[in-house]
Amino acid sequence: MTAYLTLELRRALRDRRYLALVVGWPVAAYLLFSTVFGSAADRAEGLDPHVEIMVAMAAFGAMGAVLMATGPRLATDRQSGWARQLRLTPLTAPAALLARVGAAMVVTLPAVCLTFVAAVAVKGVTLPAWEWPVMVVVLLVGTAPFAALGLVIGNLADGDSAMGMTTIAYFALAALGGLWMPPKVLPAGMRAVAHTLPSNRLAELAWRVAAGHAPPLAAVGVLAAWSGVLALGAVGLARRFAS
Repeated sequence: MTAYLTLELRRALRDRRYLALVVGWPVAAYLLFSTVFGSAADRAEGLDPHVEIMVAMAAFGAMGAVLMATGPRLATDRQSGWARQLRLTPLTAPAALLARVGAAMVVTLPAVCLTFVAAVAVKGVTLPAWEWPVMVVVLLVGTAPFAALGLVIGNLADGDSAMGMTTIAYFALAALGGLWMPPKVLPAGMRAVAHTLPSNRLAELAWRVAAGHAPPLAAVGVLAAWSGVLALGAVGLARRFAS
């Protein structure tokens, strides 16, 4: 599995268009939102607006990176016959999916780190030194449900429709999860929906770290539940199409 994981990482890192999209979009979104809303009152966990928006856009970028590295790529591999060739190797379906997830989670690092760099360089954001690596780690680990969702899409859709389905899921989760607009300004019903979504809970992990607190167990539980359900679905679909 290690060799296949290395192969998936190389494929992702060689795709310049993919890297430009997943890295450039969250950085551009941060610069836009922090300029427009940077003078607003504190919005999350008592954080400075520039910090709150930085974390939201880093989570947004991490989500996009992992979704785009799983759903469309898996669908294309299935359509081209590459996934069928993998079934002829000793690599099991769960191991192949796990390698894809691992590679997708690693390629979230440029999106997260460059969003942080933009916040420091352009908006002068400052935080205690220990918070930066901890936020990177929680955002990296917290993308697990999005990787599993990407695998579900990649197993269901063909190469032409997977990108569209992935993009819809990406933007819907970001909007409904409060990454573009804080849940507390939404109606009560929409706030309740936001707190059930992994996108909101992913950002909450890093918001709490940025505020100097431990990640909340409720957020960890929601992310774990989404990860488990979607992972079971991805493995089940992979086995179904392999049979």
